[in-house]
Amino acid sequence: MKDKKIHKLIQLEEKKQKDSINLIASENVASDDVLRALGSVLTNKYSEGYPNKRYYAGNKYIDKIELECQKRALELFKLSPKKWSVNVQPYSGSPANFAVYLGLVPIGEKIMGMSLDSGGHLTHGHPVSYTGKLWKSIQYTLNKDSQLLDYDVIKKLAKKEKPKLIVTGYTSYSRKVSFRKFKEIAKSVNAILLADISHIAGIVAAGYHMSPFKYADIVTTTTQKTLRGPRGALIFSRKEYSKIIDKTIMPGFQGGPHNNNIAAIAVCLREAKTAKFKKYIKQVLINSSLLAEELKKRGFTIISNGTDNHLFVMDCMKSRGINGNIAQNALEKKNIIVNKNTIPFDELKPMNPSGIRIGTAAITTDGFKEKDIKNLANTIDKILSSIKK
Repeated sequence: MKDKKIHKLIQLEEKKQKDSINLIASENVASDDVLRALGSVLTNKYSEGYPNKRYYAGNKYIDKIELECQKRALELFKLSPKKWSVNVQPYSGSPANFAVYLGLVPIGEKIMGMSLDSGGHLTHGHPVSYTGKLWKSIQYTLNKDSQLLDYDVIKKLAKKEKPKLIVTGYTSYSRKVSFRKFKEIAKSVNAILLADISHIAGIVAAGYHMSPFKYADIVTTTTQKTLRGPRGALIFSRKEYSKIIDKTIMPGFQGGPHNNNIAAIAVCLREAKTAKFKKYIKQVLINSSLLAEELKKRGFTIISNGTDNHLFVMDCMKSRGINGNIAQNALEKKNIIVNKNTIPFDELKPMNPSGIRIGTAAITTDGFKEKDIKNLANTIDKILSSIKK
C-alpha cells in the first residue's frame, strides 16, 4: 500500500486483534475468502436498483452475484422462494430495522420492543434512536426477579397498547426465545412480528435455536456476528411484504448497494451451510455456557443466571463493586476485549453501567476449547478482583 500511514495503522490493528482475546459478542473473525470478496473490484461498480432492474448499465455480473446471494440466504434457512423473499442490500442492521418500520408502520404509530437495559437494541424503539422519535415506542422488560422474558406480561402490555409491530430478538439476552409465543402475542393484537436475529442467526442456521421463520412476518439479521461474515444485513420478508420492503430500501432509503459486501455475504452464507460451521457453532455454545458457569463459581453474578447462546451479561457492580466501564478498561489493559453493558433495571447510566457483555463467537473461531475457557475465567477473575475500589 502506497499510503504508508494508513497501512501502518491497519498493521497495528491486525497485530492488536491477533494479540487480544476478543470477547465482544457482536464481533467475529471473517475468513480469508470473505475478506477477498470485500477487497475486490466489485467496490468499483455502482448498481442502483435490483437485479435486471438497474438504473446503470454494465451490471451483468453484479446481478448474478446478488441473485446468488439471495438464493444462498433462502437456502441456508430452508425457506421457499415462493413464500419468502430476501433483500441483501441493507448497509447494516440498524438501517435494515429502520427500513422495516418505514415500510410497514405509519410514522407516529406504535412499535413495541424490548428496553435497552433488558437486552434490546437502540433500533427497537429506544428514545435516543429515531425509531423511538418517529414512532411511539412501547418498551417491555425482563421479569425483575427471574431476569427472563415474561410472555404473559408482554402479552398484557401488547393488548393494552395495541402496537402495529412487535420486535423480538435481542442484543444482550442470553436465553432462548420462543418465537411461537411471540407469534401468539402478535396475532392477539393483529400486529406484524419482526424477529431481529442479528446475534443468533448463525445459531439458528446451525439448528441450535428455534427458527423464527415459521412464526415471524419479517426477519432481520446482520451478517458479521455468529454468521461470521462481513458487516452487512439481510431482510427476509413474507411475500406479501416483499415489494414494500424492497421499495423502502431502494429508492426510498438507500442508494447504490455495496456490491463487494453482497459478494462477501454470499461467501459467508456458503460457509455457514457446511458441517464445519455447525461444529463451530456447537463449540461456541459450549464455550459460552462453560465460561458463564466458571465465572459464577468465582462469585460473579450472571444475568438470567446463565446462557443458551453465544453471549451473557455479567453484573460487575454486584459481583465486585465496580462499574462496567472500570471492568472493561481493566480487562483491555490485559488484552481482553469486552464491552460495558447495562443490566436489567440498571441504576447506573449507560456510559458507566453495572455490567459487561461477554461473547464467545470470536474466541471460538480463534480455536478456544474448554481448557482455554477455564484459564480465561481465572484470568478475568484475577484482573477484576485486583481492582482497588
